[in-house]
Amino acid sequence: MKLIFPLVLTSLAALSCNNAASTSNNTKTTDSLNNSVTTEKPNTNYKPAFEGQTRIAAVKTSTPYASTVITESLKSPWGIAVLPDGRLLITEKKGTLRIVDPASGTVSEKIEGVGGVDDKGQGGLLGLALDPDFATNRMVYWVFSEKVDKGNHTAVAKGKLAEDEKSIQNKQVIYRALPTYDGDKHYGGRIVFAKDGNLFISTGERSDKETRPQAQDLKSALGKILRITKDGKPAAGNPFEGNKDALPEIYSYGHRNTQGLAFHPETGTLWNNEFGPLGGDELNLVKAGVNYGWPTITYGLEYSGDPIGNPPIQQKEGLEQPVYYWDPVLSPSGMTFYSGTNIPEWKNSLFLAGLNSYHIARLVIKDNKVVGEERILDKEGKQRFRDIAQGKDGALYAITDGGRLYKIDKK
Repeated sequence: MKLIFPLVLTSLAALSCNNAASTSNNTKTTDSLNNSVTTEKPNTNYKPAFEGQTRIAAVKTSTPYASTVITESLKSPWGIAVLPDGRLLITEKKGTLRIVDPASGTVSEKIEGVGGVDDKGQGGLLGLALDPDFATNRMVYWVFSEKVDKGNHTAVAKGKLAEDEKSIQNKQVIYRALPTYDGDKHYGGRIVFAKDGNLFISTGERSDKETRPQAQDLKSALGKILRITKDGKPAAGNPFEGNKDALPEIYSYGHRNTQGLAFHPETGTLWNNEFGPLGGDELNLVKAGVNYGWPTITYGLEYSGDPIGNPPIQQKEGLEQPVYYWDPVLSPSGMTFYSGTNIPEWKNSLFLAGLNSYHIARLVIKDNKVVGEERILDKEGKQRFRDIAQGKDGALYAITDGGRLYKIDKK
């Protein structure tokens, strides 16, 4: 049975997101608690590099909308891909693929053939993407944590979804993010196709202090955003192509743990989010060859409350600043830009699935800067939102670690 939760939100004119773009130059955005959706005390007293980098002014959607729980029977879902007919192909952490029909709520049986995954801790079957020619070749690409003798690593595989949709055929691992490490955290795991047919993959730096420096190491695939072909080879034109001291598949580096990648629907720019430690979750505009700073600079602390670095620094020449950061954390996972027409004021807004924050964050972005923030489904049964995608019908679909699939659309 579908559960419906009305979410009718009417804003004051001053906070209407219809006005967010036109009034953004007049919006006061400081690190105070005034007029922000973030009311919790920050973990640090670190100062942002520029106005509006954190705790931006709140906005509210004026169009009435509602959320519907399509199903609650998924098992730790992690990634969503939208099939040509509007159904949703969803990964489950333990190594399962399923198809959900959002119209009926029907959940398919387990799709065989994905193969084993190392699902301890933060590992498992992670993000997925459909080949741009899926309608004719039925190829699926996915990220997973692969177990080997001396530990595990993030890997990328591809295979064909059988016509009867009961199996993945001819699975092939096309890329392994090395070195292998014996741990259970920070695999990254998102995968998206660019318009040129190449793949962007995110990896984590595996969390531990001994592996953190590899985010800065151009001979390591940890803590990176990678650009590869459909066959897992370095894509032509990558920024370190021809550099004997760098992996040619690296596109950007200095990342902690990216679980969100999305292309802006109009500008075509690539954006990522990444987990900070205790504070300092980031939203970045991803640029070729750029160093995003982890662990040299950060707006967060160790989980113990100790500073990171001696002394801790938040800004350094040659290291890219985040476009936006959160303290306390959002714990952002999957994200998507809205390009639909069902709710016009959402056009080009970025929606991020929040885990420990138990909500979906909507960011209004203008000229590559965040000018407004809103919380969707805030504290909705304390659901940890893992991924979000826009369906063929223009609605947003979000999955939670607890097994729910939500539909969010105009009421």
